[in-house]
Amino acid sequence: MPERPQPPYTPRAPYLRVLDALTAEIQKGTYGPGDRIPSDAELSERFGVARMTARRAVGVLRERGLVFTEWGKGTYVIGPTKPDEAD
Repeated sequence: MPERPQPPYTPRAPYLRVLDALTAEIQKGTYGPGDRIPSDAELSERFGVARMTARRAVGVLRERGLVFTEWGKGTYVIGPTKPDEAD
């Protein structure tokens, strides 16, 4: 049986594209501490993905401690904590 050619790239889950882009923007300072990141609907439109896909990416950012969500208000970037503020 002939060997199947490998594509020049490895396909990635769509939520990882959104996650990588948002992470890079937070690290670059596009969204600073306290800044609101785009909503699920805005991310869905921007990246051409389903809202649940965008929501999954934001959920991973939340799990990693980069953002927090206030119900009915939005999702915001968490600022670095100072040593005297940590518990």
